[in-house]
Amino acid sequence: MVIKVFLASSSGSTAIKKKQQDVVAFLEALKVDYTELDIACSEQNRMWMRQNVPEEKKPSNGIPLPPQIFNEESYCGDYDTFFDAKEDNTVYAFLGLPPPPGSKEALQAEKEHIMQNGTHGEENPDASVHNGDAQGEEEGQAGDEKEGEDGGADDKATELETSRGEDLAEEGEAVEETDEVTEETEAQEEEDEEQEEEDLHSQEEEELQQLEEEEEEAELEEAEEKAE
Repeated sequence: MVIKVFLASSSGSTAIKKKQQDVVAFLEALKVDYTELDIACSEQNRMWMRQNVPEEKKPSNGIPLPPQIFNEESYCGDYDTFFDAKEDNTVYAFLGLPPPPGSKEALQAEKEHIMQNGTHGEENPDASVHNGDAQGEEEGQAGDEKEGEDGGADDKATELETSRGEDLAEEGEAVEETDEVTEETEAQEEEDEEQEEEDLHSQEEEELQQLEEEEEEAELEEAEEKAE
């Protein structure tokens, strides 16, 4: 079954263009196979659409406007009926297609079917009891699994706290070692500075002593010259 969407590609009406875009976009979102038939470029498409729209669905002037939607030869509706079906979650029924399993429309149809035909519990009480027992077992298993998960989470949290404590301890030790190294480095630098000062002091004393000796020698030489 192929959905046919009759539209006008060169319509001058902004409202018609928007309606056509809404229909096409929604069908693509639902992944529904459809075919676009342009009535602006094909007189055959235009005549077919006008002839197959039911008389009671045509406007007062007798000329239906696009978009018009068909399932093969069967008429589905115009934009207004499509919009209403979209709001009511009945688009697949509007298109004459079976809703995919798990969709809102499929769940709604199943719920309506159960309400019309009675609940499964009324038709088969034993099955209801069995289902209750099975549900109780599933809930029990789910509770055990949750407890196991909670226990696992607590163990993981404990491991993380222990690991973090070890990391902090290692960081503390590293800081202490760094402080010790820094203190040793500072002590060594102080010793080096003191040694340099001592060396400079000794060098100055030697230079002064040498100057004094040179002065004494000069004085002796002067005295000898005067004596002569």
